[in-house]
Amino acid sequence: MMPTPTNPDRPLAALLMPDLLELLEEAPHSIGAQTEEMHPADLADIAELMPLESVAALLAALPKERAADVLEYLDEELRTEVLETLSARDAATLVEQMTPDERADVLDELDEETADDILSELTPAAAAETERLLAYDPYTAGGLMTTEFVSVAESLTVEEALRAVRAMARAGRKEAMYTVYTTDEGGRLRGVLSLRELLAAPEGARLTDLAWSEVVSVGPHMGQEEVSNITSNYDLVALPVVDEQRRLLGVVTVDDVIDVIQEEQTEDAQKFGGMEALDEPYMQIGIFDMLKKRGGWLAVLFVGELFTASAIHRYEGQLDKLLILTSFIPLIIASGGNSGSQATSLIIRAMALGEVTLKDWWRVARRELPTGFSLGLLLGAMGFVRIMVWQSMANGSWSVGNIALGHDYEGLALPIAFTVSVALVGVVTFGSLVGSMLPFILRRLGADPASASAPFVATLVDVSGIIIYFTAASIFLRSVLS
Repeated sequence: MMPTPTNPDRPLAALLMPDLLELLEEAPHSIGAQTEEMHPADLADIAELMPLESVAALLAALPKERAADVLEYLDEELRTEVLETLSARDAATLVEQMTPDERADVLDELDEETADDILSELTPAAAAETERLLAYDPYTAGGLMTTEFVSVAESLTVEEALRAVRAMARAGRKEAMYTVYTTDEGGRLRGVLSLRELLAAPEGARLTDLAWSEVVSVGPHMGQEEVSNITSNYDLVALPVVDEQRRLLGVVTVDDVIDVIQEEQTEDAQKFGGMEALDEPYMQIGIFDMLKKRGGWLAVLFVGELFTASAIHRYEGQLDKLLILTSFIPLIIASGGNSGSQATSLIIRAMALGEVTLKDWWRVARRELPTGFSLGLLLGAMGFVRIMVWQSMANGSWSVGNIALGHDYEGLALPIAFTVSVALVGVVTFGSLVGSMLPFILRRLGADPASASAPFVATLVDVSGIIIYFTAASIFLRSVLS
């Protein structure tokens, strides 16, 4: 057997993995007892460093419920490979021990034939529950929710409710034990209270008098991003999911919301970089898929930069007459792109947090216009001072890079400084306005605002920056350029 490379990011797993492999070969029956104090996530880290056949052997050596916990924490690709190596019955035995939402997620990752084979081996109740969850879009509240929650009749007393909760806990694991929901005779959601509140309630009191009646809930088709926003806004540990008649279908737990937040932030960060979001972890996605995700946007940005080149070519005559103007082109377009990137990043994040909606576009424009103008004045003043100091230190002899331009431009320092300063004010103002408005336009068109990525905004502002710059030059340097 070839040695497995160690992972420097998981030194403990790399240290324990050889011992666990040895234990698997010599005394697999003792694996459960030897690892019972380890967190399933730590066991999963060790398993990810093992050969594939050893991972399956490790899961087989563990108690079924414990093996299911480890399986939940395994890398998605490895988990799929492990389940495909097992028979449908063995895989179903493991999967059935998972929480309903995790079970549905795992089967959704498999190819349809393998998933159907495993479903057919589940108990009728587990199969029906899983198929019901699989019917929902995985990126909605229904796709995130678990059906393992605690609900009791609102007419019960505290003592009766506690007995019911104990019975549910002893009958099997409930993922959301910390929140108790109350329902009426038709199963409609009526109230909520925490387990601590139930334990501290006075004896003889009825739940209808104790539970909070203003329950925040969502429908099963609500998008996962909005679900995470509601959970965050109300500081919930579990969010109930109800149908149109307010019958309780399941709950979205905070650990799933954390996963959603991480997923959404990763997706937005990748889009900010000027590419499509990856569907898989970076180290697992294929090269061809990576090219597809990155190539499209690179081509779009390249075409955008061609327009910038065309704009520069349009003013080639002015550059021939006053070569010094070329020195400031990178400064102008970079400043506009940076201001636009700042604005679009701020607005996209504000949209994600619910701080800004489509109807706020005019308020945002009214804020960004003076903000961009003020920032432009700041950069313009810095550029003006820099040009005057530069010309003074050069004793009237201008240069571009290593090319000396001599004293032909004496007396033009002031108009050139005005040209650059005014161009900076215009470009930064325009960049801020465009960068802030583009996410609103994309949202209105039904596209993801994160697509208004910084490179895209920068490319858009580059062309306008060239036009603004040379328009200013034609005004302040008219005598030289005419």
